[in-house]
Amino acid sequence: MKISIHGARVIDPASALDRTCDIHIDGGRIVALGAAPAGFAAEQQIAAHGLVAAPGLVDLAVSLREPGYTRKGTIASETRAAAAGGVTSLCCPPQTKPVLDTPAVVELTLDRAVAANHTRVFPIGALTKGLAGEQLAELVALRDAGCVAFTNGLAPLVDNRVLGRALEYAATFDLTVVFTSQDADLAAGGLAHEGPTASFLGLSGIPETAETVALARDLLLVEQSGVRAHFSQITSARGAEMIAAAQARGLPVTADVALYQLILTDEALAGFSSLYHVQPPLRSRRDRDGLRAALQSGVIGAIASHHQPHEPDAKLAPFGATEPGISSVEILLPLALTLVEDGLLDLPSLLARLTCGPADALRLPAGRLAVGAPADLVLFDAQAQTLAGERWLSRGGNSPFLGHCLPGAVRYTLQGGRISHEG
Repeated sequence: MKISIHGARVIDPASALDRTCDIHIDGGRIVALGAAPAGFAAEQQIAAHGLVAAPGLVDLAVSLREPGYTRKGTIASETRAAAAGGVTSLCCPPQTKPVLDTPAVVELTLDRAVAANHTRVFPIGALTKGLAGEQLAELVALRDAGCVAFTNGLAPLVDNRVLGRALEYAATFDLTVVFTSQDADLAAGGLAHEGPTASFLGLSGIPETAETVALARDLLLVEQSGVRAHFSQITSARGAEMIAAAQARGLPVTADVALYQLILTDEALAGFSSLYHVQPPLRSRRDRDGLRAALQSGVIGAIASHHQPHEPDAKLAPFGATEPGISSVEILLPLALTLVEDGLLDLPSLLARLTCGPADALRLPAGRLAVGAPADLVLFDAQAQTLAGERWLSRGGNSPFLGHCLPGAVRYTLQGGRISHEG
């Protein structure tokens, strides 16, 4: 379909474009910015005066729950929720049932994503078979099936030798490995950041060193192997400093932070609400400030939702018996705009952390708004507001932000030149 979008403020962080102009789309791609091509006749006109047009958001961590956990969410429900949050491309982790460790599961995921047709889905494959940490998965076969990177998540490997061999193998084939650095022994039994809040509430703590000890090991093995590495869910100020030092040494290292870690601290646990139970845990105010500084400097180049939807029962038990995770992809853009409201980032810089930053980290063909690029974009009103939860599409209602009035409102999300969400 031929579409013309008129009068939007067009921001493309990858090219430093920031001006008011029209956008013309044909065949699922952007064919012109500004004047329409000769002979172009739009079949649909979108009046976007007063709106911002940006590349569709790229979210590096959205649990789709399917296959295996459809009581929590499905590929259709969670990609639809993602589109409502301005997302046009997302990566799904391998913690499904069965685990995303065979080409058959990859193909199933991609087929259902295409059938849903809300967002583009890029699977992240399991680094080891069954995420058991013992035998390497068939990484090249998984890459050929469509996986863009590989991870074991929080599941530990049996020993450092296995991890080292896995990284060397991945480096041989120029594969990207995603780390969630947390030492399983130091974190064992922990529920909250080890500090005054956990002590006051009587919750077992997870020390900062659970992240930094594992991170030090991982960075040394990355340096030894030469593998491309992305560090997901950095939670501590010290961890961010270690990533900065690695980048300064020239290591091929990128990092993301969960959006909620930039907003919340462990002080939110004071009421024992299971909605704040996440792994890795919410950390101290000092850690949040360190993460924000790393985001400002570009050391952390990507913001992700780390969306984990749950059925209601998963959050109804006492705090320690509940399942960790927050459902948030549906409000990714409005929630991120609070960082602009707080003066942490200007709008183009925030959009860079939500578009080209994550796309570059995993080498995804996304995150650009330019002539010839796929027509994946979001149109939003930066002056409007969103009442979180007023229209909730995810199957997971486990979000502490429900009922909050957030800045900005997504008006249109276009994926492949087709409107996938209209608000």
